[in-house]
Amino acid sequence: MLHHLHIRDFAIIDELELELADGFVVLTGETGAGKSILVDAVELILGGRAETTFIRAQAPAALIEAEFQLSPEAYGGLLPLLETEGLAEEPGQLTLGREIRREGRNICRVNGRSVSLNLLREIGEQLVDVHGQSEHLSLLRVREHLDLLDRFGHLDNLRAEYAVGYALLSDVRKQLTALRDAERDAARRSEYLAFQISEIESAKIKPEEEAALIEERARLANAEQLASLAGEAASSLDEAVDERPTAVDRLGEAAAALQSLAKVDASQAQLPLEVQALLEQAADLAKRLRQYRESIEFNPKRLDEVEERLGLLKSLKRKYGDSLSAVLAHAGTARQELETITHAEERLGELAAQEDQLLHALGTAAQTLSQARAAAGAKLSSGIEAELDDLRMPDARFGVDLQQQDDAQGIFVDGRRVAFHSHGADRIEFLVAPNPGEGLKPLVKIASGGETSRLMLGLKSVLARADRTPTLIFDEIDQGIGGRVGSVVGRKLWRLARQHQVLCVTHLPQLAAYADQHFRVEKVQRAGRTFTTIGPLSESERLAELASMLGGTGEANVRSAAELVEQAQVDKSSGSAT
Repeated sequence: MLHHLHIRDFAIIDELELELADGFVVLTGETGAGKSILVDAVELILGGRAETTFIRAQAPAALIEAEFQLSPEAYGGLLPLLETEGLAEEPGQLTLGREIRREGRNICRVNGRSVSLNLLREIGEQLVDVHGQSEHLSLLRVREHLDLLDRFGHLDNLRAEYAVGYALLSDVRKQLTALRDAERDAARRSEYLAFQISEIESAKIKPEEEAALIEERARLANAEQLASLAGEAASSLDEAVDERPTAVDRLGEAAAALQSLAKVDASQAQLPLEVQALLEQAADLAKRLRQYRESIEFNPKRLDEVEERLGLLKSLKRKYGDSLSAVLAHAGTARQELETITHAEERLGELAAQEDQLLHALGTAAQTLSQARAAAGAKLSSGIEAELDDLRMPDARFGVDLQQQDDAQGIFVDGRRVAFHSHGADRIEFLVAPNPGEGLKPLVKIASGGETSRLMLGLKSVLARADRTPTLIFDEIDQGIGGRVGSVVGRKLWRLARQHQVLCVTHLPQLAAYADQHFRVEKVQRAGRTFTTIGPLSESERLAELASMLGGTGEANVRSAAELVEQAQVDKSSGSAT
């Protein structure tokens, strides 16, 4: 719901802060006091057209900010869009802002971040319906009629069953399209794939060979240095040079000394064993170093072969993958694709048969859904006409137009092929004939003014649970109706406010008596300037306002006002308003 509204320097509003309650909220006041200015401000925050004439005289800019508290369902409907745009913040909380500057620039904000006007409008139209001007009226958006009808008729299960078949058919058609596209280019593609497979297979790649080749290349390229270092180490261990003792000689001397030590101190008997082990290890190491030196190959031809092989592997990786395993995997994928192309005709036949089967099955599901929609449409029409009769529009008629269009590529429905989409084969549009003698016409073409508001109230009353728009605003809904109908309208608005927050601008006390929250709009003058003020009314102030709306603040009118409030309370508590 619209929880808080802040307006500054807009038209004749200087500064205004409104805390709005849930339920049924009424705004009343003298003609010209500025009630419609509030509606204009809300329309602006929803993405309406901005003009510099909205800016209060002598002010540099006008500012409107609206804070919304949303149910999990309402917020969940907006969440994908908010997350896509990086605007999701505190769950269930949303702030819209609009600033109009005198030089012509206007700034749109969502949760404090600048956004485009189109995005502000897209978000705003899911939050508020303004009944009086059609720009923000969800019921006038034909694309929403199908979803409204399905929610009204509780057709979720049928839609889900249809959606499964639709997804299967979409997948088959996607495969068919890919195969047919491939078939047109099959010869060239087959030749290309065969070349890739041949190039990879002829290389006879082993995933682990590259590391071994790199090691071998290092040995071949540094053979002389490796042989020299190995020989030097072996000589130091056991080959005497210039009569200098070797490591093995010194270890032998240590072994003899420790043998003598152990004879004197038996507790150190382990020491000769340890030095003997070192002596044997040194001798063995020297032997292995000589063998390693002798195994080193001075082979420039082999070095060239290794370099060539590594170059080939590098080339294959550059073409087909980051590693030899990836290159081999690419070859496998290419073989599968070549196999697919080779057997494309056979696969095309299989997919075409599957497509035909799914087209018939989906047609059956779509027809079942259409029949359920027709039944829901009849029930909806009956309910709305009953509501319109209560609203003193007894001759008004409502209908649901359900159309299916022929399509040579469509699903099979009763021997026809019809166009289809993700939610069925139907195009749904609400139709209305407000006056006798007029044929049913699209809802978007209905007359404006109070008649429209009453018509929308009738629709909203029936569709209340199907319509997810949190806040509804009715402007001039009482135009051309009397007090008796005003009470009926008041009851229906109060009933509608059990599922939505409802704001209503009215001149009828019979309607205003049903309000859960009542604001008075006044025009005042201070220091030679005109201001619009809006404030909530206490119970006594409310009685005085209703009496004034009845014609004055005399005792009789006050009593009548009290009777209106009392009757409204009786209706609410007894359930006649629900």
